[in-house]
Amino acid sequence: QVQLVESGGRLVQAGGSLRLSCAASGRSFSSYAMGWFRQAPGKEREFVASISTSGATRRYAESGQGRFTISRDNAKNTVYLQMNSLKPDDTAVYYCAASLRRLGSQPSDFDSWGQGTQVTVSS
Repeated sequence: QVQLVESGGRLVQAGGSLRLSCAASGRSFSSYAMGWFRQAPGKEREFVASISTSGATRRYAESGQGRFTISRDNAKNTVYLQMNSLKPDDTAVYYCAASLRRLGSQPSDFDSWGQGTQVTVSS
């Protein structure tokens, strides 16, 4: 099981930008498809974005299309989520996840999870 640690979450103003990072331990990072999920208080965890092992394929939830970009650097064992034009509805704890199975969009598609990083967008 891979260990994941998210970072970069903070308080930002609406319309601002933020870049989240997820650092993975171990030497098999390139074998994992990666994803980002988020969870706001009182709401279920929802899919944000995912990326294939090579980075050739990317998927986004409609909520982030045109604003969010997922990327990875396999040499650094790191996956990123660039978030632009942030809205108060983006406020949530953001989780990084890894999957050995396939590129998916459901929590059950992923095997390992980080502890999360808080993103707060003020209006």
